[in-house]
Amino acid sequence: MSENSTIQSDPANIASEAKPQSGLDGYFQISARGSTVKQEMVAGLTTFLAMVYSVIVVPSMLGAAGFNQGAVFIATCLVAAFGSLLMGLWAKLPMAIGCAISLTAFTAFSLVLGQGISIPVALGAVFLMGVLFTAITVTGVRQWILTNLPFGIAHGTGIGIGLFLLLIAANGVGLVVKNPHAGLPVTLGSFTSLPVLMSIIGLAAIFGLEKRRVPGGILLVIVAISIFGLVFDPNVTYQGLFAMPSFGAEGESLLGSLDIMGALNPIVIPSVLALVMTAIFDATGTIRAVAGQANLLDKDGQIINGGKALTADSVSSIFAGFVGGAPAAVYIESAAGTAAGGKTGLTATVVGSLFVLMLFLSPVSYLVPAYATAPALMYVGLLMMSNVSKLDMSDSVDALSGLMCAVFIVLTGNIVTGIMLGFSSLVIGRIISGEYKRLNIGTVLIAIILVAFYAGGWAI
Repeated sequence: MSENSTIQSDPANIASEAKPQSGLDGYFQISARGSTVKQEMVAGLTTFLAMVYSVIVVPSMLGAAGFNQGAVFIATCLVAAFGSLLMGLWAKLPMAIGCAISLTAFTAFSLVLGQGISIPVALGAVFLMGVLFTAITVTGVRQWILTNLPFGIAHGTGIGIGLFLLLIAANGVGLVVKNPHAGLPVTLGSFTSLPVLMSIIGLAAIFGLEKRRVPGGILLVIVAISIFGLVFDPNVTYQGLFAMPSFGAEGESLLGSLDIMGALNPIVIPSVLALVMTAIFDATGTIRAVAGQANLLDKDGQIINGGKALTADSVSSIFAGFVGGAPAAVYIESAAGTAAGGKTGLTATVVGSLFVLMLFLSPVSYLVPAYATAPALMYVGLLMMSNVSKLDMSDSVDALSGLMCAVFIVLTGNIVTGIMLGFSSLVIGRIISGEYKRLNIGTVLIAIILVAFYAGGWAI
């Protein structure tokens, strides 16, 4: 169904005049949107199964940066529960929120490991990012930036983040390692090692399961490889199944450990801005795509309750900084739920409720080796790289600027660096090609700000 379609054009919605069958139906407008309670419940479970891998991947990534993995598991569940319930009960849309994988990578590998920022200051940066992101959203600045985001760079950012995640996952299991000899900086690792073989097999299995539209295919692969590791890998040990939620022992808890004053340090502020920039260019496109698939656009092609949806994901990042998680965003896996028929906030409410239950299963995270989560991370990265098909090569300046953005995101390990180079090449390319009339003041202004940001030495 076309993204420009509206709910009013859906014959199933003509029956919206019918009286709600229950209070639940009336609150979520289930019948009005052409759905049923059962359909919404199934959609919620489908979305949950598609994105529950995040409670394993996020703690693994932040754990590599020194975060207490058990505490991050709890925080990741809380962020997904809070964000999804806020989206479902307030915005009443079938979109689930969780700790964004791309922003998690930025927090772990760029802020903490790359820049040497302490964990409390990093959490303070996440909190400030959420505050600034919310302010930008409610004042309309976010929409202005998106309006002036060139088509090629918008897709190039997604491609670059996908490449970045792919490299991180491949390096984490030893598939790609630092080249000890002269030449290119990376080389193939030990192909016959257990982590590498299981990662490759797991990724291929995800391809097959997703092709067959098996609900929770990513989770099934993680579980299967983890069981294999438990049986054959002495490094994987059983530590229990159920546990009361705990943020860690004394000195390990991340709850309220954020250092906001430290994050206000001029040295850290660029990192906060980088998180905001990344979220702006990534999150809203996801919301728009999921809303379009679910046919939740009004007669003007705008997202129904779009303002609340945009605010819900930014407020969730504020919450994430407080509880010790990574910045939050709407998950593209929400599209799995809308494809299963989810049209209302009940879908997201089911997702949020299921993540509450996950709080009592924290020991499970220790049963999952890195080579079990790597296939999921590589798969998400490959999906994001599929944006290359959306580039319009007939407009070579725009498309190649987008590709430049993508390539330098992974070559520099920095998302905003790629965006800056993409904007710069677009503006200069348009001028030299004589296409300067295709530039607008917003695009030029953003390019100037980004270049000044780097020239002034404020960039990460």
